Amino acid sequence: MYNLIGAGLIVIGAGLGLGKIGGSAMEAIARQPEAAGKIQTAMIIIGALVEGLAFGALILGK
Repeated sequence: MYNLIGAGLIVIGAGLGLGKIGGSAMEAIARQPEAAGKIQTAMIIIGALVEGLAFGALILGK
């Protein structure tokens, strides 16, 4: 039971983290449009790593 609660907390944290990453990236692109490509690439890589962590938590939480 506790592993399901922990997995749920990780997934919620990952969702909040992805929202923060996206929001911060949009602010950074708005400030420096010429760096949009680098910012977007970094955002996608970090987002994929966070999402992988969330999927791992779901798989291990079963």
